[in-house]
Formats: sequence, structure tokens, C-alpha cells
Amino acid sequence: MSFAKTYSAQTCGLSAHTIAVEVDVSQGLHAFTIVGLPDKAVEESRDRVSAAIKNSGFESPKSRNQKIVISLAPADIKKEGPSFDLAIALSYLLSQDDIIFVPDKKLFLGELSLDGSVRKISGTLPCVLSARSAGFSEVFVPKENEREAALVRGITIYGVSSLGEVIRHLDEKQKQRTTIEPVGHTNLPSSPPTYTIDLRDIRGQSAGKRALEIAAAGGHNLALWGPPGTGKTLLARALPGILPPLTFEEALEVTGIHSIAGTLREDVITHPPFRSPHHTSSYVSLVGGGVFPKPGEITLAHHGVLFLDEFPEFDRRVIESLRQPLEERVVSVSRAKGSALFPADTLCVVALNPCPCGKWGSDRMCSCSPNILARYQRRMSGPIIDRIDLWVEALPVEHASLSRAPEGEESAIVRKRVCIAREIQKDRLKSLGKKKNSDLSVRDLDKYVPLDEQTKTLLNESAETLELSARAYHRTIKIARTIADLENAEHVGQHHILEALQYRPKLNYH
Repeated sequence: MSFAKTYSAQTCGLSAHTIAVEVDVSQGLHAFTIVGLPDKAVEESRDRVSAAIKNSGFESPKSRNQKIVISLAPADIKKEGPSFDLAIALSYLLSQDDIIFVPDKKLFLGELSLDGSVRKISGTLPCVLSARSAGFSEVFVPKENEREAALVRGITIYGVSSLGEVIRHLDEKQKQRTTIEPVGHTNLPSSPPTYTIDLRDIRGQSAGKRALEIAAAGGHNLALWGPPGTGKTLLARALPGILPPLTFEEALEVTGIHSIAGTLREDVITHPPFRSPHHTSSYVSLVGGGVFPKPGEITLAHHGVLFLDEFPEFDRRVIESLRQPLEERVVSVSRAKGSALFPADTLCVVALNPCPCGKWGSDRMCSCSPNILARYQRRMSGPIIDRIDLWVEALPVEHASLSRAPEGEESAIVRKRVCIAREIQKDRLKSLGKKKNSDLSVRDLDKYVPLDEQTKTLLNESAETLELSARAYHRTIKIARTIADLENAEHVGQHHILEALQYRPKLNYH
């Protein structure tokens, strides 16, 4: 036999495609060619595979005078990374009749070391999901990826540590075959994760804590502004501790995103992710992109929190790129070599000082000139300010309160209220397929958030006085609905509208 075919998979964006690994061996001067748009890592698999085969007890492909052609099909998909190594090695051994097994319905993922051991790879979860959709019944993955792969139901997962182990399991020629036990399916841990910052540990900032609760309950974007050292960053980092845990479907989606991006540090992500890119981050790193589009920080924060500290210090192009994801909850990236639609259902929290020196509006003397203040303010355009629902000023904390014992509610207590409010919203919006008040469209507000005449009159008069835009007008209603849900109130009342109006931006540099 001089031809054999096995199967592997390749991630494309946030999904994956099944890849057929075909090997043809013919007589002639020695040559080892890989075709099918391979990148450098794939081309280098010739050396890894050859050494792994030799160190697994078989004759190396390089020791034979033969022409080897490996085709990764379909050929029009760019092949990246070392995850094809295991499939290539098995396909070659099949073509040489060194081993015998039926490769149908089996998919192989894994990078090979020179000694034949199987290394961890990125993108395992989407590849296994793709294999299940394509009708495969068995998937062989590196031992370190087995718990991630086991999240997928309806398919048998084998965690392997070496090429030799796979051969002893599959090869019908083996006199003493060693069976690999399938991996049991992974269930989400029932205990909530522990967070380093608890709301009770933050002194003062009662307005900020209230805004955090509203933002968490309704999925509303939040801005914290005030002098340096008042606790803005602490408040933002306490936010994940009051968010509800991820559902199984959300955990599957978030884990898959981080697996593709290579940022997965655990078997499965069960709690909302928290991403805090530095203000020197580039446009591509935040939004996503590249020659072949990859997800950015805003997608890595999907179903979690994206915290942008020192917000005005980000490049203006980066700030303006947030317009679409904050409004539509997706990021559309188009490039010459492809386009992709990345999810971005994230709770965005920004922190900013009132001016470059941070002293404007406080008791201390501000050293910023009017031109500097104006330039600082122009870094945030009106559309961006309008897309942030809650604006809260973090006032300086009295020094005496810093030495007192912690007071106020713990994050666990607040999280229970947030979870109850989320369930109320989920039940109300289940016919729409939406889960949070922030997801409501303008058309949905008329049906699901009706206002009585007195409340509507109050809102209209306040909107005219405050010169609210149409977007800010509707976002105020959404915030009021979330405040009512936290109180378990059936209808939105005037006091809910009045509290929601308090969170409109009050920045004024004049």
C-alpha cells in the first residue's frame, strides 16, 4: 500500500474544519513534501514526524529512498500550527503497511515531540465540536487537552501521551494491544470561584458599589471617573465577583474562544473572564484582526468584563473602534484574505481621571491648561460617551474610614441579588431569545418595559432638560428596568427613572 488517509482538524476564526491528511509514497529520489497551504510550523512537521516515528520503533521516512507527498485537504484553507503531526505520522505508517487499522470515523490532534510524545495544542474544543458535527465517533487528543475535549457530549475522547501509545491501541498487527480508556465527560464545578477582591474590602464608594450591582444585573457598560487613588480600579476588579456563573453553553463558548487564542489556563472556564489590556495596546490586539483574522481582547472578554483603565490614554483609533461592539455585541473584521464575525457580548468598564494630572474638580490645584483639558476631553467622542450607560464619580475617601473595619455587603450577597434579577429578565425575555435588559431593542422596550403616563412625562421632561440623545433616552429606560428588577418590582416607577438619570455623564471641563 502506498496511499493512506487519516483525519485531523484546523481552526478557522472561532470555528473549525475537518482536514483530510493524505499520504502518497512512490519510488524515486528522496523527497518529503507537504502541500495544502501549510505555514512554517506545518512544514517543519517533516522533521518532527520523522524523528517521532524513528523513536517509536519504526523506520524513519528519511532513511528510505522514496518520494513522500502529504496533502492537507481542502487545499484552499490555510493550515497553521503543529496539530497535524499525529495524523501525519499515522497516515504515513498506514501507507507503508507498518500498522493496520481503519481510520474512518477517527480524528487525530496533537503535536509530536522528537521522542514521540504528544504535546498540548490550542483550539482543541472547536475541533472536537467540528468532529462531532462531521459524524466522527472517536477523537484522539493530547493528554493535557483531554478535559477540555471532554466537554463535548456524544463523541468518544481518548487522551494520549505518545505516538507509540496510539499505535498499540489501534494497530491490528500488535500481539499485545493496549487499550486506552475513554475520558469521562467533564461537568462544570458547582462551587463558585474565589476572587481576590471583595466589595466589603473597598472602603467608601457606596455610589460606585451600587453602580456595579446595576451594571452586573443588566449587563450595562460602566464608566468610573475621579481623581487618582480613589478606588476606581478596585471597584472594576471586584465586578467579576458579583456576576452570575457561566451556563454550560456559555462556558463551552468562552472556553473555545480562549482555546483558539492560546490563553486557556484551565480545563474549562466556568466564571466570567476578566480582561484588562494596557492602554498602549494596539487596535488589532483589542478588536482583533491580522492577515488571517484572530480574536482580540474584546472577544476574549465575551460573557465577562473588559476593563479599560486610563481610558483616554488609549489611542483614539482604538477608542473609536469600540462603537460597533458596544452597540451590536459583535466585531466584524474584514481583511483581504478573509473576514470573520467575532462575538463581543462583554460588560465594558472604563476608568478615567478628570484631567491628565488628575486634580481637576478636587480641592487640589489642577496644573492643566485649558488647551490640555480640551484635548483630553476630545479623546472621547460623543458617540462613545453615549454608549456607556452608567457614569459614576469616584470621590476621594476620608482617611479616617481607611483605618476602620470593613463594612457593607460582601460580594456573595450582592451576587445573589444579581442572579435573581438576571433570572427575572431571562423569564421576561425568553420569547425573544435574549437574557439581559441591555440586549433590548427600541421595539422591545414598548412591549416589555411599558411606562405609565406620569413616569413617561417625567422621563420626557428630564430628557429635554438634560438634552439626552435618542440612544441615551432608551438606555435610561433599560437601566430603570434593571433597577426595578433588583427590587423585584413589576413595573418601572418614577423613582427608578430618577435613579437611572443620575448615571448620565456629568463631565464638564468648562
